[in-house]
Amino acid sequence: MMFLLFDVFGTKMSVQRKDGFWLLFKESDTAMRARIYDVVIPPELEEADLATYLADIYHENASANHPDVRRC
Repeated sequence: MMFLLFDVFGTKMSVQRKDGFWLLFKESDTAMRARIYDVVIPPELEEADLATYLADIYHENASANHPDVRRC
């Protein structure tokens, strides 16, 4: 299983493609992963568009110290 890692406005998150669907997880500093069920990533979304989609969903978490979403 491959996880794509992102820094989402200072929060570590990962995305996994499984059975044609994107699954979103919050990553902890202790390597624990918790599934986020209340955000659904459209299955037709391309990998290259994930950072933009996450920025649209979580834009209210942007700050001067964490102004963007970056793939890690």
